[in-house]
Amino acid sequence: MSKAKNSNGYLGVTEPISLSGPTEKDLVQTAEVEKYLSDAGLYESQEEAVSREEVLGKLDQTVKAWIKKATRISGYGDQFVHEANAKIFTFGSYRLGVHGPGADIDTLCVGPRHATRNDYFFRWLHDMLAEMPEVSELHPVPDAHVPVLGFKINGISIDLLYANLAHAVIPEDLDLSQDSILHNVDEQTVRSLNGCRVTDQILKLVPNILSFRTTLRFVRYWGKRRGVYSNVMGFLGGINWAILVGRICQLYPNASPSMLISRFFRVYSKWKWPNPVMLCHIEEGPLGLPVWDPRRNYRDRGHQMPIITPAYPCMNSSYNVSVSTRYVMVQEFTRAFEICQAIDEGKAGWNALFEPYPFFESYKNYLEVNITARNEDDLRNWKGWVESRLRTLVLKIERYSHEMILAHPYPRDLSDKSRPLHCFYFIGLWRKQTVQAQQAEQFDIRGIVNEFKSNICAYQNWKEGMDIEVSHVKRREIPLFVFPDGVRPSRSRTAHKNIRTVPTRGVSAGQVENVLGTVSSAEGQPVPHKGNYMKQPEQDYAFPVPGSTSVLPSSLPNEEALNGHANVRAESVERELPEHYQESTFARVQNNVGHAVNQHNILPPNSNNVCQPYGSGSPLNSSNRECADSAANNLLSSSPAVVASDELDELTSFHQIKANQKDVNADQKPSLEGCSEDNLEQTCSLRPQYSNNLKRKANEELEVLSFLLHE
Repeated sequence: MSKAKNSNGYLGVTEPISLSGPTEKDLVQTAEVEKYLSDAGLYESQEEAVSREEVLGKLDQTVKAWIKKATRISGYGDQFVHEANAKIFTFGSYRLGVHGPGADIDTLCVGPRHATRNDYFFRWLHDMLAEMPEVSELHPVPDAHVPVLGFKINGISIDLLYANLAHAVIPEDLDLSQDSILHNVDEQTVRSLNGCRVTDQILKLVPNILSFRTTLRFVRYWGKRRGVYSNVMGFLGGINWAILVGRICQLYPNASPSMLISRFFRVYSKWKWPNPVMLCHIEEGPLGLPVWDPRRNYRDRGHQMPIITPAYPCMNSSYNVSVSTRYVMVQEFTRAFEICQAIDEGKAGWNALFEPYPFFESYKNYLEVNITARNEDDLRNWKGWVESRLRTLVLKIERYSHEMILAHPYPRDLSDKSRPLHCFYFIGLWRKQTVQAQQAEQFDIRGIVNEFKSNICAYQNWKEGMDIEVSHVKRREIPLFVFPDGVRPSRSRTAHKNIRTVPTRGVSAGQVENVLGTVSSAEGQPVPHKGNYMKQPEQDYAFPVPGSTSVLPSSLPNEEALNGHANVRAESVERELPEHYQESTFARVQNNVGHAVNQHNILPPNSNNVCQPYGSGSPLNSSNRECADSAANNLLSSSPAVVASDELDELTSFHQIKANQKDVNADQKPSLEGCSEDNLEQTCSLRPQYSNNLKRKANEELEVLSFLLHE
């Protein structure tokens, strides 16, 4: 178990950036933040709090009755049955104290060694819960990365994990924080226990729990409003946001919530990913369990946004993040910090941060995933399976197109109220552009989509009626039920807000133009164009050059006005920051071996051959693996450099780092404009096929979606 404080008396892996406390203005802004959260209905009522306590008490009674039954069935005597015990622990938002009305309760059941997971937990306990009249929507997921039993008791959602310890009897005063509890348990139990262990460690590693809770509640609400709160979809979940906020609390231990909020967005808008965020140093531990270490573990080198859990064994809690979702999140951090500056200057209110992200107005092309089932139970199981696999479609699109096509998944499912037993998922697509038409290349993602569907239909618990349809839709063809009140927003009100910048290497701002090499014939087939011609994108869809256009809504001051002030606080950032930092070995390993491992990820432009995701279990060939390992060993043998720094973007990590050469968020790289609607219609040969038949053939469901990429 990691120590809460270093020998120097501070929390975290480095000294705090600033020990400054709040000014009177900060306290006023903090009161505004708390009032805003209260007015938004983010605090549960006293009645609901009592109901949750009653539900947890009922669940504790149920598992204690279950373990005695399981012990008797196992053939033990009356004395052992009498001593048998199981215990319920809570973790997640409920344990952190940041849950809101209607939120589920993350719980862990700890049982003795003879009560195995498959035979007793998912069978006998499942059957006991199914017989209880107050229990509804019982949904077991035994094959998940962390096996879970989901259900409701008196309308309150419960996610119940199970830890099968090596103990013969579970004591009532069991302490989960001791590393010895992990001795002789399986991987599923380690992962299940980590939820509680990590939550408790976070609370020990933040300097002010009340400020931490207010800030985390604010950030969680912001993430949900802006569409970046969903671990399963490749964004961040509750524990990820808690660790990020906890690190800011460590860097500014005396700051008020309003100060922590602005610093949160400033720090993470400039953080040099994939440098990890950690609340404490990673320790090897006494049991030899694998911990996150890109120097040793090849898979860890492919993580895009490492956020490391503080309890042994330390793991990356954000391994689901992809290139696309990381880019979206950093854009959102940047937007939020600009608004925080405007708030500090009195030019905006807190509500500006929470304007819903206009996902269905931000892209010209979308993938629409429609799933159906025969009854509610089948649909619930089918949804859980499809959601858990959607991120693989995003990863395959990125890797097949050499990260030239980026995919932004909508973080939740949608449904048409006029239709039963179905739901939709949407993925926004956009592409990077280069201007060298001589090496134009088309990518056909039909094979990727068909392979994704085949993997989905291999669901072990598949039943008749479980269907999936994937099709391409244009922005103007998005169904109306996704919009508030079923009304499509006017383009004139929204188009100017949704501008994307996708930088790439080796292209100057002055070179940003579209070069089209193909056009569509009247019959819909792509034909060669006689000579390339240049066409400027439509103004509504142009991607801005960095610094030329603010990402703020029109109601806020422009970027030039915002940049006139170095910081939202009275003291300058330069005075807040430590002078010397060491270079991160992790970042150097990841960046320097990147060239070697990326060669393995590049696919030929043949959609029928889709590579296994980098870092997902597919082995490198021997030459690439030797190259990567050699680079890592060379880096580990060199001593880190110590440098002086005055800038925040060099200090947001606890080490100075080298920016990843492929980081799409790097400020110093030029951006590329997006193509216009007419442009993409000529270069994209996919058109939607509308049919009520959900079982139509794959080649009829999705026609060619190819992006002309000039390299």
